[in-house]
Amino acid sequence: MHKTWIVVCLLMILPALLVQKQGGFSANSPSRVQAQDSGFPNKEDKRSMTVEQAKMLADGASLVLRGNLIKQTGHDSYQFRDKSGTLDVVIPPAVFEARELSPANLLSISGSWDKSHLPAVMQVDTIETVR
Repeated sequence: MHKTWIVVCLLMILPALLVQKQGGFSANSPSRVQAQDSGFPNKEDKRSMTVEQAKMLADGASLVLRGNLIKQTGHDSYQFRDKSGTLDVVIPPAVFEARELSPANLLSISGSWDKSHLPAVMQVDTIETVR
């Protein structure tokens, strides 16, 4: 009886999981990219830095960058750009939280610097859309 009840509950939940939107990055968005005067426009945030500054950090350092994801280069690998340059980032699908992002979205990403990859990459923990 208990096994039947468990199977019925799973069958009720399964369609909702399959229909749930996964989110992620879409490079095919037809909108323009916001111009940037520095690594982060319109707001002063002492924790933020530019891509150029990030490349000089020690392995494992925490960092916050503002800019745009410009293309997906692998399953969870992306290229990120701000005014100072580009950087490879690793973003697990769960970090997108079912949001669809495009190169037009100005983002604040935070995570850690990982020099075990060649070239070094940023392991992203959180993404916020900057308005």
